[in-house]
Amino acid sequence: MRLLLLRHGQTPSNVEGILDAAYPGPGLTALGHEQAAAVPAALEGEDITAIHVSRLLRTHETAAPLAAALGLNPLLTEGIEEIRAGDLQGKQDAASVEAYQGMHHRWSAGERDAGVPGGESADEFWARWNGAIARIAAQHAPDATVVVVSHGAAIRVFASVVGGLGAASLAERPLFNTGLVTLEGSPETGWSVQGWHSDPLGGKHLLRGAAHDVTADDDATAKA
Repeated sequence: MRLLLLRHGQTPSNVEGILDAAYPGPGLTALGHEQAAAVPAALEGEDITAIHVSRLLRTHETAAPLAAALGLNPLLTEGIEEIRAGDLQGKQDAASVEAYQGMHHRWSAGERDAGVPGGESADEFWARWNGAIARIAAQHAPDATVVVVSHGAAIRVFASVVGGLGAASLAERPLFNTGLVTLEGSPETGWSVQGWHSDPLGGKHLLRGAAHDVTADDDATAKA
């Protein structure tokens, strides 16, 4: 199977640098909608079978232009939501952002700890994401290409670990809004990373205005 893990478009929380993983979450900014509108042309060469989205509004809005272009109905899949921010939800101070980022770095290195206060543990995250990806794979043929519209920190951690990439800082392995990580494999045989496209699929010009990229959804403070 070919999994295209697509990060959603820009949200107001991204612009303000706010840790925001709560349901239903904000919708997209004007730039976020522009980023989403560029996705169909960027993925024109892919034979996409299905589009899966999380419970959060921003993934639905990001998927909409691609779904319309392909004549598909996005499939709501619980479990592919962002890594929970716990007691840090809604915060934007440097200490909170660093604590959230530090958790991602440890988890990407394979460490299994309790995470941030009030949030989920590494084991809970892995069970949630592995279970969701297994359910997605079970719905489609082994050679299918499937888009999964999800969230920055969750995609970075999941892909880094299953792909054996090891830990990396956000600066070393960024994933901006509508960036894409491509995996190939299966839940049974494992996954390999075939591509890591950090910039928006429509081009670097779609980074404009992205002053902060705090991905609780939205992981960290990255200048663009």
